[in-house]
Amino acid sequence: METTTATHEKRRALGRGLEALLPSSMPAPAGVPGAGAPISAGAGGISISAAAAPAREADSGVNQIDVGLIDRNPYQTRRSIDEQALAELAASIAANGVIQPVVVRQAGERFQLIAGERRWLASRRAGKLTIPAVVKQVSNEQALEMTIVENLQREDLNPMEHARAFERLAREFALTQEQMAQRTGKERATIANYLRLMKLPAPVQQAIEAGELSFGHAKVLVGMDSIDLILKAAQHAMEQRLSVRGLENLIMLWTAVPPEEPEARPKAAPDPNVRAAQDELERALGCRVEVRDRKGRGKIVIHYSSLEDFDRVVEALAK
Repeated sequence: METTTATHEKRRALGRGLEALLPSSMPAPAGVPGAGAPISAGAGGISISAAAAPAREADSGVNQIDVGLIDRNPYQTRRSIDEQALAELAASIAANGVIQPVVVRQAGERFQLIAGERRWLASRRAGKLTIPAVVKQVSNEQALEMTIVENLQREDLNPMEHARAFERLAREFALTQEQMAQRTGKERATIANYLRLMKLPAPVQQAIEAGELSFGHAKVLVGMDSIDLILKAAQHAMEQRLSVRGLENLIMLWTAVPPEEPEARPKAAPDPNVRAAQDELERALGCRVEVRDRKGRGKIVIHYSSLEDFDRVVEALAK
């Protein structure tokens, strides 16, 4: 029961941002016909049918608009569309119609999408001549913010699409992370993590967008200082299919600072057997290990970088 309530609250929170930007009481723009009147394109431009639309659509402020009169959204943050999912949606629309109307704004004698690009594309693919649409009178800035917020409320965006959307809200609207959290229903810490991805090198961003690296991998990589090391670690993670923990261990081995040795003390060549034992311990524990041997006596030093690593090493040694 608690899980169901929490899920309901989360969904309600995710809807607040777009509802605030799309008030149902906003009047239709000048020149837009009454709700429910079919709008189509002809030789003489836009024409309005005198036939009354169903009462259900009229009551909800929905118009039937010719799909050919609608243009793509220039503010769309989504870069990729799943072709298989789009084909499935087109088949569903061909059989059952469009259940949820798209949102558009008037642009001269045409209309511009604000929300619902996949439904519009699928309707065209399904051969539909018109599509149910809610017409809103908004500025360029409002259209951009509405588009970004609507996209951010979807679950199928990849991490880089999230990152670019949040970065655009911050850059073009000067929104703080707290304000973005209020508009989208996401945690401020989550937004901060997405924004940090914009600092990654372009090849790594492309790998994240292609699904070759996860959001978890990205958060590990963005914490590194060297771009060359980030690129090298990302390449290793993809080639060896490392888990997030495996990537963390790899970076820890690469970045561990060896202890300073007195300059006056000559460095003896390591014994091959000792070196082999040291390598085996490092593989088993996932940490950097030093074996300091002097004629059969010495010490084993295990380096760890966090309390989680410490607990894991202790557990491994206890077994």
